[in-house]
Amino acid sequence: MINDDHNQLAHPISDDPKTPLLPVHGEPVLQRKLSFRSSLSSIFTLKNFYILLGPLLSTIVCLFVKLDGPVTSTNMLAILAWVFAWWLTEAVPMPVTSMSPLFLFPLFGISSADHVAHSYMDDVIALVLGSFILVLAVEHYNIHRRLAFNITILFCGDPLNPPLLLLGICATTAFVSMWMHNVAAAVLMMPVATGIIQRLPTGPTQSDVENKFCRAVILGVIYSTAIGGMSTLTGTGVNLILVGMWKKYFPNEEPISFNKWFFFGFPFAFVLFIALWVILCLLYCSRGSGRALSAYLDKSHLRRELELLGPMAFAEKMVLAVFSILIVLWMTKSITDDIPGWGVLFNGRVGDGTVSVMMATLLFIIPNKKEKGEKLMDWNKCKKLPWSLILLLGAGFAIAEGVESSGLANVLSETLDFLERAPYLAIAPAVCLISSIITEFITSNNATTTLVVPLLIQIAKSMHLHPLLLMVPGAIGAQFAFLLPTATPSNVVGFTTGHIEMKDMIKIGLPLKIAGIAALSLLMPTLGAYVFETNKDV
Repeated sequence: MINDDHNQLAHPISDDPKTPLLPVHGEPVLQRKLSFRSSLSSIFTLKNFYILLGPLLSTIVCLFVKLDGPVTSTNMLAILAWVFAWWLTEAVPMPVTSMSPLFLFPLFGISSADHVAHSYMDDVIALVLGSFILVLAVEHYNIHRRLAFNITILFCGDPLNPPLLLLGICATTAFVSMWMHNVAAAVLMMPVATGIIQRLPTGPTQSDVENKFCRAVILGVIYSTAIGGMSTLTGTGVNLILVGMWKKYFPNEEPISFNKWFFFGFPFAFVLFIALWVILCLLYCSRGSGRALSAYLDKSHLRRELELLGPMAFAEKMVLAVFSILIVLWMTKSITDDIPGWGVLFNGRVGDGTVSVMMATLLFIIPNKKEKGEKLMDWNKCKKLPWSLILLLGAGFAIAEGVESSGLANVLSETLDFLERAPYLAIAPAVCLISSIITEFITSNNATTTLVVPLLIQIAKSMHLHPLLLMVPGAIGAQFAFLLPTATPSNVVGFTTGHIEMKDMIKIGLPLKIAGIAALSLLMPTLGAYVFETNKDV
């Protein structure tokens, strides 16, 4: 009894729910145990292992790998192991990993800090900055939606022709994606697509014909976004990375201009676009679909949506004019050897990035005539600029230069001598397929291009081929991420609408991937040889 009273005095019982049940003097010990355990569990995580994996692989390469070349070639291989480990595992954010050459190159004796920093701002990166500012202006003034509705009305048909309407939606998406980044184009066009198919019944009342057409529209937007981006330099970061690496590795060669890429990229994208449309029509648009859909989809609905946007304001017209002038300047800077274009007036000092930034600057000068003193664009509207892509581009250019200057390029070239007798028509499809698989399952198409292209340059040297004969298939192949919803952000945008399933993506993506690889393997040694002049020595 005395003991019980003593215990009650030592540990008085309270009805207050906030009073701890355990002894107060025991809490610090328990907390120390729990905090120690939580500290251990927070340290020994998979993500922290991935963080350590980069330096660990780099150390292993430095200690155990002996290359038949200068010490800097081994050091460069160690840097590649570090950077690629972080890129593939995303142990730290990709933009941060992209900045790592700024400290790794000086520490490993590859090049000076100033020299590395120059890779992070050149004409290609200026092209990205200027283009994206124009894209943000297009977004801000809803020009993309107006364009989409006008073109779709044109293709609607009377009476309704579902394959023709699908062609209009896909063609509009591909056209928009030609001038802006794939993700931006998908985000902008998906509401237009879902707005059109919202007219159809949903749930149990939806017929098989209606369900298939909904799937076709969403799949069409996803894949048209990717295909449209392949046709121009500004359509996707992959094309810009390729052009930048060509410039870094072969500074004495003629750079790949906007119109040179367009003369190859657009015909290829057109062939792939037709293949996409045919596949969608065969699998998702039956013959009697027009009668079933005509009760819900007609021109009057599309016209009502367009009327809600109102008439074009002065600001919209000016943004459209600036964008149109930019495209014309890009296309006419350098045309052919006989017709040199306006770029000859400046003795080759003007690049595509020069024009892009110049036209973007006009947006901050021209008034929008909505409020006094307000311009078409201000810097607050530019907060969505893709700094992650810009840093990734810079890292790719720095790595390309480091591989060359360190002597690693020569070592790789000697290692790949066994490919010298391999036929091109066997290597090109393999390059496309490998690039697309890496993008599909491992990393982004931008990172895949950064990983694969330097290696392809050495393979091309071993085979005594023009480097672009492998660089272009490798880069474009990295954009064939057609099978999985998670392969690219554009796929995610379509998948989250709930209208498609993974089996739909595989059903369309697999034949589309095969068609893309076949078209690229045939067009590159024919049209590509003419456009890129691959018969010349590099």
